[in-house]
Amino acid sequence: MGNSTPGSNIESRSDGTEVRIGLSTASVYPENTEAAFRYAAELGFDGIELMVWAEPASQSIATVQHFSHKYDMPVLSVHAPCLLISQRVWGSDPVAKLTRSVHTAEALGAATVVVHPPFRWQRRYADGFAKQVAELEHSSPVAVAVENMFPMRADSLFRGSSIQRLERRGGPGPSITTFSPSYDPTDVGYRHYTLDTSHTATAGQDPLALAARMGKGLTHLHLADGRGAANDEHLVPGEGTQPVAELCETLTRNGFDGQAVIEINTQMARTTMDRAAMLNRALVFARKHLNGFTFTPEPEPTGARRG
Repeated sequence: MGNSTPGSNIESRSDGTEVRIGLSTASVYPENTEAAFRYAAELGFDGIELMVWAEPASQSIATVQHFSHKYDMPVLSVHAPCLLISQRVWGSDPVAKLTRSVHTAEALGAATVVVHPPFRWQRRYADGFAKQVAELEHSSPVAVAVENMFPMRADSLFRGSSIQRLERRGGPGPSITTFSPSYDPTDVGYRHYTLDTSHTATAGQDPLALAARMGKGLTHLHLADGRGAANDEHLVPGEGTQPVAELCETLTRNGFDGQAVIEINTQMARTTMDRAAMLNRALVFARKHLNGFTFTPEPEPTGARRG
């Protein structure tokens, strides 16, 4: 049994290790990359996940290294520019962009590159994707962790239409996948995976079952929440309907020693203080459920039941 923290009803991990909790730079949008480093340092995160997208600073190794040194905040992982909004970042060739992402991670000392499965229209990339991932991992110490995604709900995209269901995996309502061959990377099989708990909500998947399928390959966690809406919500963990606490505690019991990254949507925050409060709630949740899962009852005050 682990050591109890004074004044707390939760004990630390019995194996003496701690999962490092990072902050995705996407979590502070519409603020910029440097703001993410500043929030991470002020709130006590263990590091940063760099989302590479249109902001020039996110694409510059030298600039990110400067932020890392300025705020004494390491880069734990790099998210490849594979979102729809970053299709033109670092050029239009997704093969070259994934390779560059791995080289960027090496230069920044990051352990992981997060990448989405290819889109269906990226046929050449999709055909060689699994082979490229394996070759990059063979030639680099960086893990290329393929992330679970989600289908697009036909009823949200085409309200009132008669579009046929092309693919459904238990999620509510007809849906179509834009990913090849699937939005679930375990359908293919990779050495390393990223599990995103907002994406499981949107896909209608059980994150516990998906984690079990990923097995020891689950080396990276995007910690968020969702309520099963048709859009990807990225709520503060614990504020949706996903069994995020149970997932974290299960991973801890199973010896998870990867990284967890807070990737939430704070765009509705009205002030920087509101944004910081959201990020802090997410960090506290992660610390509690990943780095201390054994609960002990608080001692009852003397005379509490007297009379």
